[in-house]
Order: sequence, then structure tokens, then C-alpha cells
Amino acid sequence: MTKTPNTPDPRRRPASFSVDSDDTPTVAAPRRSPRSFDGDVAVVPDAEDPFLAATEILSLDAPPLAPVRRKRFSFMKLAAGAFSILISLAIGLWVDALISDLLARNTWLGYAALGVLVIGLAALALAVGRELIGIARLDAVQAVRALAVKATETGHPHDAGLVVTRLVSLLTARPETARGRATLKASEDDIIDAPHLIDLAERELLAPLDIKARALILGASKRVSVVTAVSPRAVVDLAYVLFEVTRLVRAMAELYGGRPGKLGMLRLMRDVLAHLAVTGSIAVGDSLAQQVLGHGLASRLSARLGEGVINGLMTARIGIAAMDLCRPLPFRALKRPGIGDFMADLTPGMGAAPVTRKD
Repeated sequence: MTKTPNTPDPRRRPASFSVDSDDTPTVAAPRRSPRSFDGDVAVVPDAEDPFLAATEILSLDAPPLAPVRRKRFSFMKLAAGAFSILISLAIGLWVDALISDLLARNTWLGYAALGVLVIGLAALALAVGRELIGIARLDAVQAVRALAVKATETGHPHDAGLVVTRLVSLLTARPETARGRATLKASEDDIIDAPHLIDLAERELLAPLDIKARALILGASKRVSVVTAVSPRAVVDLAYVLFEVTRLVRAMAELYGGRPGKLGMLRLMRDVLAHLAVTGSIAVGDSLAQQVLGHGLASRLSARLGEGVINGLMTARIGIAAMDLCRPLPFRALKRPGIGDFMADLTPGMGAAPVTRKD
């Protein structure tokens, strides 16, 4: 029986073939045993390390994450609660004695005082209820933020789905998130990876709100810069800056679904100032002045106008800290805004001026 050249041999055993382009066999390089090298190692000081210097420059532009304040037991709070109860009992006894005296003198005076007391207590209960609801909203934002961090670290799909559900419920009243909510609803069964699902929710729901937050920060910074540049008294500067900062923090909280009351606003302002104090963003006056005025602005701006620019940039820093605290998700898929994003808007056409050197 003759075998044609194209017919494979059924009796051929399995064999391995080399995929190299040439027919020469490849010889593996001998494995090198571990060994040490002789030579001097130069240790560069931290002041001369270019990587540390670049990190310090970037830290001015991107503030660190806002720390979450933990609730701790305090004897001051315990004393304040005890004295508050004691004062409330004293006021109650005084009101009871007043109504009793009015009833003893004239019946209609006693009933009128009793009606005023009921109206006052009802109004106080409604005011306290609104404050508690505002504080609960702030706590809900922080709870979503903590759950998002946990879901990103663990990668559990159930936690990620819970984060998206709570975030959608928190931002339902915002018309800017309608398109993002529809996108998440259409792709709720397509993404099972927890970090990717949270990143998608951040891009779709928080990106439009971040644009409005940047506009709020920029508007407040420009107003502070102009008013403090033309005001004649430092007291006026301080009062206006406090007014703008308070309004900016409240607007930032309402933008991200917080809507705090009076007590919640005080707590939020305390957290913002504590964040600025911890991260060292308050004590950056000299470095910030060098960063702004060192690009040729000193020769173009007067001292008063330069002070207004510095105050505007400091307001922008406070706004960035408030944005970091009020945002229900930490910055992960989107870039956190920095002070450099507002410098060009506050100093248009001046930041790129050449610096002249005198030899």
C-alpha cells in the first residue's frame, strides 16, 4: 500500500515542536544565584529629594481627604445635658406657678396663658423636629460615604448595590441626576463588580453636582476677592467673609442632599474648620501668597488687590473642604478640585506673567 504525501501517518506518536523562527534550539540562560554588590549608596536629604518636592507641590493643589469625626464620650457633654435638664425643670416650675397665679386671679387670663404655652410648645417641637431631620440627613450622607469606602475595600456586590440605592434615594430631588438615575437603572444587572458599580454611580450622579459645586465655590471666591479688595475696614472684611463662607457651606450641603438646620449647620461648620485645622490649610498664607504673587503679579497688583486675591483663594480652600465633607462619595472616579482650578479664574491673564531677574 502506497502512502500519499498529504495523508498523515496514523502511527505517528505525539511530539512537541518549537515555534521559533529558526531551527536552532533555544538554550535557556543559566539562573543567577543571589549575591550582593559592593559600592557606596548615596542618601539624598529630604530637602533635595525631587519626588518629595513634587509631592509637596501637589499637596497644595489637592487637599487630603476629610477625616470623619468619631463620636466619643465627653464629660462636658454629660454636664451640659444634666444642667439642661435642671434648667428645663426650673422653667417648667416657673411656668406652672405663673399659670396657677393667673388662674387664681382671673380664669380667662389663666386659660389664655395656657393656650400661649401650648402654641409655644408646639412651635418648639416642630423646630426641634426640623433640626433633628437636618442632622439625620447629614448622618445619612456620612453613612453612605462610609459604606462606599467599605464596599470598595471588600468588593462585596451587595454593599455596592446598597450604596447605589441609598445614593439614588438621597439625590432623587435633584433634577441634575435624572439622566444618571436612568443610566443606573438600565445597567443595574450588567455590572457585578463593586468598585466599578460605585465608580459608575459617582460619574453619573455626582459629576453634574460637582460642576455646580465648583460654580458655587468660584462665585463665592470672586465676591470675597472683590469686596475685601475695596472695603475700607478689616471688620467689614471679616464679617463679609464669614457671611460668604456660611452661605457657601450651606449651599454645598443642600446641593449634595444634606439640607442641614441651624444646629446641623453649626456642626458642619465645626467639621469644616476642624478639617482645615487638621490638614493645615489655614496656615498657608505665606506659601499661598508666594504661589500667587510670585508669578509676576506683585508688579501688577496693588497690595489691597493682592490681599483680595488671597482672601478669595482662602475662600476657595474652605469651599473645597466643605465639598469634600458634604459629598456622599469620596473622590475616586472623578478628580478632586484643587486650588489651582480656581487660580486662573480669580487672576485672569496674570498667572502666566514672566518673572524678571536682576543680576
